[in-house]
Amino acid sequence: MKIIPYSVNTGEKNMKVDAELLDRAIQTNSDENIFRLYGWKPACISLGKNQNDSFIDYDILKKYNIDIVRRITGGRALLHDKEITYSYITPIKNLKNGESVIESYKEISQILINIFNKLGIELTLGGDKSIHTKFDYCMLISTGADLCYHGKKFIGSAQYRKQGYILQHGSILLDYNKELLEELFKEEISTDSIISLKEINPDITLEDIIDAVRGK
Repeated sequence: MKIIPYSVNTGEKNMKVDAELLDRAIQTNSDENIFRLYGWKPACISLGKNQNDSFIDYDILKKYNIDIVRRITGGRALLHDKEITYSYITPIKNLKNGESVIESYKEISQILINIFNKLGIELTLGGDKSIHTKFDYCMLISTGADLCYHGKKFIGSAQYRKQGYILQHGSILLDYNKELLEELFKEEISTDSIISLKEINPDITLEDIIDAVRGK
């Protein structure tokens, strides 16, 4: 597996890098799996590929210096602020059940489960496929692609498929500002539904996660 070094970029640059890595893999007919961790600066909201942006108040974004970008993957909006994002690119043929969206989510998510196991955190896959369409904030939506800690959503993921390859990326919640999220998304953020790394184990750092990815 090729590991791309951790970097912090604008939302536009992060989405461009993911798309370019996918296109390069396709163009070269690569058999290599690619894993990337990255951060965002300034903070940024990413919208799902087909998500309506009517809930966005651009005055609030300007007030807090928050960018906005659209992903090539589906799903709902995320605030990339107190979090890190992972992306994983693989040929469908490299997965045992790559043609199945659900099974491929499980297989790719196992990589993250293994990474956090090294840090003493046991994650499980979301247990259902219910979609609560009233929510614009992705972390409030429960799907079988979630990674949860004690039943609370910790990592939310989305996929994009192109010419025999999969790009899966998702948000790893390090911490969150409940009041800011509620102001941005205009909906109640239930602390019964989501959990951050700070709540699970505040002693684990970003550097610890990067080391775990590298196998150190």
